[in-house]
Amino acid sequence: MAAMFDVCGVGNAIVDVLAQSDDSFLAKHRLNKGTMTLIDEKRAHELYGAMPPGIEVSGGSAANTVVGVASLGGRAAYIGKVRGDQLGEVFNHDLRAAGVEYRTRPSAAGASTARCLIFVTADAQRTMQTFLGVSSELSPDDIDPEAIGAAEITYLEGYLFDPPKAKEAFVKAAEVAHAAGRKVALTLSDPFCVGRHRADFLDLVQGHIDILFANEAEIAALYETGDFDAAARQVRGHCDIAALTRSEKGAVIVTKTKVDAIPAEPVAKVVDTTGAGDLFAAGFLYGITHGKDLPGAARIGAICASEIISHYGARPETPLKDLVRQKFLD
Repeated sequence: MAAMFDVCGVGNAIVDVLAQSDDSFLAKHRLNKGTMTLIDEKRAHELYGAMPPGIEVSGGSAANTVVGVASLGGRAAYIGKVRGDQLGEVFNHDLRAAGVEYRTRPSAAGASTARCLIFVTADAQRTMQTFLGVSSELSPDDIDPEAIGAAEITYLEGYLFDPPKAKEAFVKAAEVAHAAGRKVALTLSDPFCVGRHRADFLDLVQGHIDILFANEAEIAALYETGDFDAAARQVRGHCDIAALTRSEKGAVIVTKTKVDAIPAEPVAKVVDTTGAGDLFAAGFLYGITHGKDLPGAARIGAICASEIISHYGARPETPLKDLVRQKFLD
């Protein structure tokens, strides 16, 4: 049966709240400048109430990726848990407005919607306070078999892997996808999360994953080595495709039979690397679901990543469909 979606993402449904701030505000509220800190719900409400006026946009790694797929002209869906509160409505509306199918019903109980409160100072430093809220309560019951079965590729976000129920949800999503004859992709997301759950991640990759995304630090953490080339050799055969990003060095695409090195796309000035990996994944997944070979798909990924790092935020400022068309004509 033909796929209804190119990609269905599964991840932490987070609302990014961005506001201009200054050092005195950071000092008053005891915020460690330039870092990301996990906070509890009480602290999240306290800081949210004290924030200057700002911008609220749906966020989270897999959400960034599916929005990128939609910006490329692809068909994208998303599974992630929000509460039926103000920020849950923001997430719901924003994702749908970006062209992503979002069916997960808001939770009527539990913690409130996850948020990342981002304080941007004049020196371009971003100080982030993150409350994971109800997003981390995703369970197998939240996996929509209809959406997974209708997607050519299901894309799992490694950030979500900490809670036991989320691990079960990943396995269920992978089993549903494979039963429908579809593919499953995973992004490792974070080397510290990989370090905490290395054995489980290895089992997941070898038993359920067709396409693996990782940066240098993440793939090194998975195979407990400081040698990128050694890690790239070890991942061969553990999944069909490993797309390994290396910042300004570009990317390496590893399959069972070959290795392709893809250069980074030139960018006039790197402003903010937030979301670079998410948008590389968007371009790569869009490419392979639209008939591109692996180097061609990786180049689309590199183009998308170059757009994101040229400005603040993890959402495209230029329609990626138009940008890719222009770059391939150059």
